[in-house]
Amino acid sequence: MKKGNLITHAYPDSIIADEFRTIRSNMKFLTNNPNHRIFLFTSVGSGEGTSTAISNLAVTMAKQNEKVLLIDANLRSPVVQSVFKKEKSLGLTNLLTKDLTWSSVINQTGIGELDILTSGSSIFNPAEIVESAKMQELLKEFKTIYDVILIDSPTILKYTETRLLANYSDGVVLLVGRGKTDLEDVIEAKRVLELAKANVMGVIINEKYK
Repeated sequence: MKKGNLITHAYPDSIIADEFRTIRSNMKFLTNNPNHRIFLFTSVGSGEGTSTAISNLAVTMAKQNEKVLLIDANLRSPVVQSVFKKEKSLGLTNLLTKDLTWSSVINQTGIGELDILTSGSSIFNPAEIVESAKMQELLKEFKTIYDVILIDSPTILKYTETRLLANYSDGVVLLVGRGKTDLEDVIEAKRVLELAKANVMGVIINEKYK
């Protein structure tokens, strides 16, 4: 799937769209606590299709009448704004470093009740602002407003902020590129997530990660 190609929106009756509906159902089966609403998507390596996958899942959930917020927390190489063809604008980093209201930076997609929070302005210290109390307070507030909060993040093996976000989340989904990801790296990613005390819900094997 190429960036910007929301198959679940353009082709809702396709096999791929049906696969995302299955992922949504599986996540619901694995989540018995109704207060568990924050889910992080990360990958073992870079370029494994995390942003495209989470964006398509967000569309799938929104089409099932869920109020969904998709947060682009890949503050180093954001992609979500490109998937939804949004101009670079104020986003997560601005919320965490400025005196702004979240409603002033949220983008409506026009797809059900799906909103997106882009990464925002570039910063040099992603881990520091993600670790802030303000980040945790923001997520708690979002849980009172949205049915589901999906967080896109960079690879778990390289970046501290992903480990922090994994700890803040109610569940983590790991993406693995078929034929691309080494088994040793998958094992290491699982170990890192366990150290972060993350609730690993499952793995998605992505065959089309380019």
